[in-house]
Amino acid sequence: MTGAPRDPWQGLGAQTPARIALGRTGSSLPTREVLAFSLAHAQARDAVHAELDRRSLAARLRTLGLDAIEAGSRARDRATYLRRPDLGRQLDDASRERMRIAVHGKGCDLALMIGDGLSATGVAAHAPALVGALLPHVTALGLTLGPVVIAEGARVALGDEIGALLRARLVAVLIGERPGLSAADSLSVYLTYAPRPGRTDAERNCISNIRPDGLAPEAAAHNLGWIVRAALALQVTGVALKDGSGGGVDVIGTEALAAPTR
Repeated sequence: MTGAPRDPWQGLGAQTPARIALGRTGSSLPTREVLAFSLAHAQARDAVHAELDRRSLAARLRTLGLDAIEAGSRARDRATYLRRPDLGRQLDDASRERMRIAVHGKGCDLALMIGDGLSATGVAAHAPALVGALLPHVTALGLTLGPVVIAEGARVALGDEIGALLRARLVAVLIGERPGLSAADSLSVYLTYAPRPGRTDAERNCISNIRPDGLAPEAAAHNLGWIVRAALALQVTGVALKDGSGGGVDVIGTEALAAPTR
């Protein structure tokens, strides 16, 4: 006599953090799933409201041989940041002056902004590892790296103003992702060529879900290094530039990639 057929959803549920194959108790969810959902929701809320420890992050960057500049947006507190996205896209006056003082010579090839975004938890957990993994690619490409800017109350577009003030050819914004119910600590990177206020999201390349259970920092740094090289060769980012870092160099053309980046 054979037993009941195995539920195929159990195998699928083991392969993904998505909430599938939860089971039921009568007409309700099992208690363990209700508690797991409540925990995930609480972790997501905590990540959104967490404050970025800029001093600790700056200290970790110094171990990589990098100096950091602290900056803030016009969103003076977390409540304002969440209600007024527009203020998170603009530097406050003191930070703008610090950027001007930080400019040396003729600017830089690549500026890095690390912003809290919607998950300071993800930034604290993964941004230093990503920066550390990216540095060998920057060196291999022979690029000049501007000062790292650690920004609080930051939206993605804040990097446009920072990149313009630092006279950077490219700006990479490392920012906390909006938490979900399966991950509250994800990091994203947005790369923009010729940054300046008014750039749109269509003019950026994004690498997302950077975390141990998503895209590892080393893999994200490899992708970012490829896109940086391609962006400088073609002088464009965004929808006009597709990520071919998985080996598809022909996506943008070998002749363009062979061209000097300066």
